Amino acid sequence: MSGRPHAVAFDVLETLLNLDPLRERLEKIGQPAQLLEPWFMRFQRDSMALTLSGDYETFESVARQALRTDTEHTASEDDIDYVLEGFGHLPAHDDAEPALRLLSEAGVRVGCLTVGSAENTARFLEQAGLARHVDRVVTAEQAGIWKPAPSIYRVTAHELGTSPENMALVAVHAWDCHGAKRAGCLAGWCERLEGRYGDVFTAPDVSGTDLVHVAERLLRLSAN
Repeated sequence: MSGRPHAVAFDVLETLLNLDPLRERLEKIGQPAQLLEPWFMRFQRDSMALTLSGDYETFESVARQALRTDTEHTASEDDIDYVLEGFGHLPAHDDAEPALRLLSEAGVRVGCLTVGSAENTARFLEQAGLARHVDRVVTAEQAGIWKPAPSIYRVTAHELGTSPENMALVAVHAWDCHGAKRAGCLAGWCERLEGRYGDVFTAPDVSGTDLVHVAERLLRLSAN
């Protein structure tokens, strides 16, 4: 069994941050609330496609283009601005603050690793009362590459002052945990979003029903 991590980096979008209020913004520009899921999936796919082809674009650029496509080009640029502005005002999931606090109080360095913008992430952490528990925020823009490329997890470990094998990535996405494992990191998966871990991915070191459960299990890891 792997040892207890020196640092833990949390994914932000969907793991810490609740995207559901964006549904109301979509409806206000005349789009269906259920567009949120395919739009976010297209955004993730397109960002990964750029990474695989050796390119990079900002969060806003990729999210904007994905929304243009998924609204069949019926949304104006002002409409899209309105929806994207919502990322800076989203609430945290209920399990986010207690999980971050648990790790921080245990002496573990806590970070955020996100494909979102640095500005929106900082605003979210402050408004949600999470900023005091977070030592470092690393964005895809800062790293110059999107998840799940191995280098972004290694850059995050470096920013948190530790080695990949001593950092855990926590996410609700199995593909993100797989990326961290392939980069030599530990991984903690929360089942809140996907229910069951995909068997095509490398297994996480711990899993749990919520982020607090995952944090508790990471703290219980010990070296052989």
